[in-house]
Amino acid sequence: MATKPFEQHEDIEEVVTLEPAKVILFNDQAHTFDEVITQLIKALKCTQSRAEALTFEAHNNGKAMVFSGDMTKCVEVSGVLEEIMLMTQIEV
Repeated sequence: MATKPFEQHEDIEEVVTLEPAKVILFNDQAHTFDEVITQLIKALKCTQSRAEALTFEAHNNGKAMVFSGDMTKCVEVSGVLEEIMLMTQIEV
């Protein structure tokens, strides 16, 4: 029985999801509220009150969805938060 050789196609298209990705920030005991608030403002370019609300949500619930958007932006936001060793996760 003869087998066919493997064919490699060069016209493979990249799969793009329509769902936005999400950045999840986890609560920890290592950072102060002020540190987290400051970093959220830096990462999201949001208001002080928005950063405070997200910080309290993460504190009270163990985690908070802090950003939703395209994957490239999620990686940027997560990277800024992780500059001070905050724990994040990107979900699709």
